[in-house]
Amino acid sequence: MMIRFIHTFVLAVAGTFFLYAQEPLKWEMVPPAEGSLPSSVKLMRTQSPMNGKPNIAWCVIADLKDPKLIFTTDTSLGRRLTPAQFYAKNNNPLVVMNGTFFEFVTNRNFNMVVRDGKLVSYNLHSIAQKGKDTLTFLHPFRSAIGIDAKGRADIAWIYSDSSTAAPWASQIPIDAMRDSTPVVNTESILKEHAYRRFDNTVPLFEPWKVKTAIGGGPVLVQNGRIMITNNEERMFAGKAIDDLHPRSAMGYTADGKLVMLAVEGRAPGRAEGASLKQLANMMLELGCVEALNLDGGGSSCLLVNGRETIKPSDKEGQRPVPAVWMILQK
Repeated sequence: MMIRFIHTFVLAVAGTFFLYAQEPLKWEMVPPAEGSLPSSVKLMRTQSPMNGKPNIAWCVIADLKDPKLIFTTDTSLGRRLTPAQFYAKNNNPLVVMNGTFFEFVTNRNFNMVVRDGKLVSYNLHSIAQKGKDTLTFLHPFRSAIGIDAKGRADIAWIYSDSSTAAPWASQIPIDAMRDSTPVVNTESILKEHAYRRFDNTVPLFEPWKVKTAIGGGPVLVQNGRIMITNNEERMFAGKAIDDLHPRSAMGYTADGKLVMLAVEGRAPGRAEGASLKQLANMMLELGCVEALNLDGGGSSCLLVNGRETIKPSDKEGQRPVPAVWMILQK
């Protein structure tokens, strides 16, 4: 059953609060374009306008407790593949969706990825500043969604690098560090942030024991309310939060369902795309208690049984990406 909420929210952005209202969207259950899906996986679509603009979005909702489903990731070291190529490479998963942000020239992931309990990609933790701040570096803590061995989902702000066997996670957002050190290590991060919560006895960062995870950012929903940490994560800061683009997002519900959302965009008159505020609102409307933005724009793609749902915005079609999230059936 679709969970409905009151559609006026207090939205936290950049440490301020304001009201944001959006008409509820009408979702319909639709069969996949190809093949079938197990009863624990639902496919939905909406074509309801958002704020008077044309809109197309697709959503997959999957039961994290179904023992016949495998939630996993895949990466392509040193290169990028289209979601369709990942689909063929992984023996035809039920669902494939793009995930991490990345660098076009080197194909490097900017976010962490965990596969079978092992870190296979790391967060970008050092950003060189420009202009008058040329000699300084920002060290942000960007977010990820993970699932543990018992099928429990979590979204957190992550520290990960090659010196750690597992990622470290904070359950509250952290402002980026600024210093003159181009490389930060585990010791300095944990020393700086180890005990910054409550009575200084509960660690802010703790090992994140997840079996599968993929990073993106910013967080959209936390503890059942909209909270967009774009400024803390140094992603889409300022007015960029309101830009309309194709979007990808993931979250989870209180009753253990994974929600994967793809919003079509950059198609005037057909699908304008969504802002981060609208995206957060959609995830909350779909019942998410926590939700995370993933790479959007031309990267946004959601395949169900190998078939596209939204139409990718790049004129060439699906954009090659270095990492994807997948649902497979045993």
